[in-house]
Amino acid sequence: MSGLPVARRLMRAAPLPVATLAVLLFMVVPVPALLLDIGFVGNIALSLAVLMVALNVRRVLDFSSFPTVLLFATLLRLALNVASARVVLVHGHEGEDAAGQVIAAFAHALIGGDWVVGLLVFAILMVINLVVITKGAGRVSEVSARFTLDALPGKQMAIDADLNAGLLTPEEAKDRRAEVATEADFYGSMDGASKFVKGDAIAGVLILFINIIGGVLIGVIGRGMSLGDAVSSFISLAIGDALVAQVPALLLSIAAAAVVTRVQSAQDLSGQIGQQFAHPMQWATVGAIMATLAIMPAMPHLMLGIAATICGAIALQLRRADNDVPTTEQLQPIASDPTWISWDDVGDRAIVSLDIGVGLVPLVETGPAAPLMARLSGLRRQLSQELGFVLPMVRVRDDLNIPPNQYRLLIGGVAMAEGEIWPLDLMALNAGDVDMLIDGRPGRDPTFGLPATWIRPDQRVDAIAAGYAVVDAPTVVATHIGQLLRRHADQLFGIDDARAWIDQLRDRAPQLAETLAAPHWPLPIITQLLASLLGDGVTIAPVSRIAAALAIIEPGQGIAATLSALRVQLAPLIAQSISPAPLPLPVATLDAALEALLGDSVRIAQGRDLPIDPQLAARLQVSTADMADQARAEWGRIALVTSPDVRPHLARLLRRAVPDVAVLSVFEVPDDRQVTIISTIGAPDTPTHMLLPGEAA
Repeated sequence: MSGLPVARRLMRAAPLPVATLAVLLFMVVPVPALLLDIGFVGNIALSLAVLMVALNVRRVLDFSSFPTVLLFATLLRLALNVASARVVLVHGHEGEDAAGQVIAAFAHALIGGDWVVGLLVFAILMVINLVVITKGAGRVSEVSARFTLDALPGKQMAIDADLNAGLLTPEEAKDRRAEVATEADFYGSMDGASKFVKGDAIAGVLILFINIIGGVLIGVIGRGMSLGDAVSSFISLAIGDALVAQVPALLLSIAAAAVVTRVQSAQDLSGQIGQQFAHPMQWATVGAIMATLAIMPAMPHLMLGIAATICGAIALQLRRADNDVPTTEQLQPIASDPTWISWDDVGDRAIVSLDIGVGLVPLVETGPAAPLMARLSGLRRQLSQELGFVLPMVRVRDDLNIPPNQYRLLIGGVAMAEGEIWPLDLMALNAGDVDMLIDGRPGRDPTFGLPATWIRPDQRVDAIAAGYAVVDAPTVVATHIGQLLRRHADQLFGIDDARAWIDQLRDRAPQLAETLAAPHWPLPIITQLLASLLGDGVTIAPVSRIAAALAIIEPGQGIAATLSALRVQLAPLIAQSISPAPLPLPVATLDAALEALLGDSVRIAQGRDLPIDPQLAARLQVSTADMADQARAEWGRIALVTSPDVRPHLARLLRRAVPDVAVLSVFEVPDDRQVTIISTIGAPDTPTHMLLPGEAA
């Protein structure tokens, strides 16, 4: 059974090499007249098929293989010309049937056996093909290729702008870029492929004269024929051979011209032309002109009258068809029907949305004056590399319901934060060591809540000299969004992201990835574990390391137990995210009484949330936040160490209030890391009352 797909692939790949070999054989190996007839019939059928495809494609890129098809069709026709020339020159003295039935049929049926008429018909076809169709199509191909290549950078910039504006997903942008590149390649190839058609037409003329001159000389000198018999036999066969080749060449020239002159449309060529000719007034005007000509003297009254009648009937039919189409007013009740609901009315499809007031629209408009979109694109790339998964795009939209200079970030339709900025001003932050105050509009940094002053751009140098940290409005928004995306990364991570995470592992370590396959590790379980790590501020970028830690954990223990065991295995990685390895790990601990109180609460809760007094929870959050503020300047991020049972509950309690404090269990502190205890949380007057399950707060 394993060999069956291979055989199918070979069957699909075999026709083109076999056809190429057959073309070469036609050129170098003598072939019988029967095989030559089969080749001519197949060539005509192929040309008709190419013409039908060219006329029915909706876009030129739907027939992107046309330049290559044109090349092989031209080679096939030239190979048949070479083979037929050999047959005509070798067996032409035996009679017209010696070169095959197809050539004989073209020599008699199309030109009536008169070789003078045949030469004139061939000359007319050559003029039409070479001078009119091929030359025009070649010129259009050249111009199209030039303009397409010149427009390529602009199209790429437009795609990048739409991507930054949130109008396209990365996958859609990738497809658009591939389509633009394919379009440029197509028109460049068509510019060269048009030379094949022109060269083929010239080769047909040369082969005709070679057959005529060579055939007459061979017949008179080599076969002992009279000059009249030689001229009659060989010229008739040469013209039939030339016409057999020129009919498919003319079909391919028409197909090439139809493709390169096609204007992009959602319809095929027939539908596009039919729609543009489907106006009753145009046909009514043509019918009136034809009727006027019909009544003039010395004109073919009957024929012109019939033509006028047909045009009038077409106009009348089109008018009736227009009356049957519902108008906008007729369709309006359907559109305004309150019972009509579509999926577009349900909600926004974007996971992350940035709503801005009308005063901030210039920050996100396309062009060099829209720095916010470039900042968001760079921020998204940076955070994706930092967190270990591809963050969803931030969709930006204006909202008239919020003040002009305010913005709001929504994740999953929930407003997470708001801010106010002044797009033309700069924000000066007072870090505490300012020499003098600067005049400006008072405000507050939306990211850290610090007092700030909005100043004019010409005050930038003075503010920096006074000790202010000066940032522009796009940087303020991007910093705020970056902080929120880091804080809520667990809400942005879903099953599809987990599948992509596993696929990335499969590319790097396929055997390790097999250990995480279902049913031992179902995808929802892996998703929840990775999201929990992200919620605790742990990156999932080390794919192999996290997978190796999961591989040695016994599955089926439950999410809480599995996550605790996983965090113990990842202890060096978690500690590294708090403080670099050469530096000591700054930690804070809980007072013994508070630790015991929380431990008893966990045992009473039996898997539910901590049943502690709300006042105690608030005091714990405030105490931890004060400790973090005092230690931030010297230590940066710190860790709060507690018992394994208390850690997940305490982490949930402090996650939103103090997001830069990592809550670790005592088993998650690496043995080889130096630890510095910087604070102990819990005062002697800490209340010891626990809120029992079911007791009112």
